[in-house]
Amino acid sequence: MILGQVESIQVGRPRQYDVEGKSGRPWTSAIQKQTVLGRVHVGATNIDGDEQADLKHHGGPDKAVLAYFTNHYKDWAREFPDQSFQAGGFGENLTVTGCSEADCCIGDIVRIGHCKLQISQPRQPCWKLDRFRKLPKLAVRVQKTGRTGWYYRVLQEGIIEAGLPIELVDRPFPDVTIAWASEVMYAKPRSTENDLRLAECAALSASWKETFLQRATNGVEKDASARLNGT
Repeated sequence: MILGQVESIQVGRPRQYDVEGKSGRPWTSAIQKQTVLGRVHVGATNIDGDEQADLKHHGGPDKAVLAYFTNHYKDWAREFPDQSFQAGGFGENLTVTGCSEADCCIGDIVRIGHCKLQISQPRQPCWKLDRFRKLPKLAVRVQKTGRTGWYYRVLQEGIIEAGLPIELVDRPFPDVTIAWASEVMYAKPRSTENDLRLAECAALSASWKETFLQRATNGVEKDASARLNGT
């Protein structure tokens, strides 16, 4: 089954950005990407030529490749007509057509060229996206709209290039869409049941699994305390 297609590929290395205004500090990010022309190798933790500035929150085996749905840029352009949105504008490695957060699931295994990738989690945008786009609270808006993008882990290294189809090889968790996972992460109030359900998804990234297990444990303890107190 063909889910979509790779429209473009982007990579970038960390660079330092100057402080704007009277407060704050210089900051470093690899969010600014350049388009790759032709074939490129995908390794276990990144695409050749791509790096991450903050290895605590970005990169690694569970977040080796970031993908983003190209149609989202049309939505952002309508919301922010003064901005110039184009492929790679949210720091993604793969700008893709045909599949969005609502269409893809945690654990989906896809083949692109010689590569085999697996979806591990939605993207969690941080303040650097706000700074880069010069749009305060853009990260919050990304969360609320669900236009997050998603991460792949690399199951099989290989060569890819723009224009290749994204072929679905396996979908072990058809009920755990990327969109639903994001909703659970940012739910107010939180659902202990959903937290636990997501934590038990074997293909979920280690960091998200840890977060949801802790949240589920806290939720169970809170419910037990409330019952004991008669509330």
